[in-house]
Amino acid sequence: MFEYEFMRQAFIASTFIAITAGIVGVFVVSRNMSFLSHTLSEIGFAGASFGILVGISPLAGMILFTLVSSVAVGSLSSESSRREASISAISSLFIGLGILFLSLSSESSSYATNILFGSIVGISAKEVQQLLILALFVIFIFVIFYKPLTFDSFDHIGAQASGLKTRLLSIAFLVTLALSVSIGAQIVGSLLVFVLLTLPGATAKYLVHSIPKLIMVSVGLSLAGVWLGLYLAFITNWPVTFFISAFEVIAYFLGLTYKNWKLNH
Repeated sequence: MFEYEFMRQAFIASTFIAITAGIVGVFVVSRNMSFLSHTLSEIGFAGASFGILVGISPLAGMILFTLVSSVAVGSLSSESSRREASISAISSLFIGLGILFLSLSSESSSYATNILFGSIVGISAKEVQQLLILALFVIFIFVIFYKPLTFDSFDHIGAQASGLKTRLLSIAFLVTLALSVSIGAQIVGSLLVFVLLTLPGATAKYLVHSIPKLIMVSVGLSLAGVWLGLYLAFITNWPVTFFISAFEVIAYFLGLTYKNWKLNH
């Protein structure tokens, strides 16, 4: 399998994508932003479509749209009574915009398929370098803000009481989430990128409790999902997205079953 350059490129890119998604996912779950990650994936679809329309790379368009939208949409979290309806409306708008941009562009429908479902097997060396730079940047931000971000994510009231600049931390997190959506969409597509950004972190919460262990288990599940998905996609010629999603869903329900079993014994 590793005789082929495209598979080597795919494994390198997917490894960094999984590490990024696994780390960010723990904080997505702890901050109750799973729904926002889903919304940003749909905004990313519109951004990638816009990139194709104006002649820039789909990744650049996705980053542009998700970065701008993440802070704006994230601010709706303060209005919890209207949050879900507002975000649903925004999601619908950007799905429509994505379809419009694709219809106005001269590209074939294969571009739409790649945006929605990912195309990691066809990734180029230049695209791998771009993903590595973005992934390392996200990891760097988390290293810098690890302690205050952890405090704010797992004890928001305590963080506010201690005088932490929670608004600044929220913006920093939203930026990393936006970049993670753009990065993760390269392997599972904008349609299902929220799977990598929510399920490994949610599963880890059923298995372990300390924050370092949560991160390690979440990253481990992400890596297992993408590595197994790439291998099975190679030998079956089925979409890698299907295998990754199936693995993470099965792992989630196994984790939930384990938690329920422990509560009853």
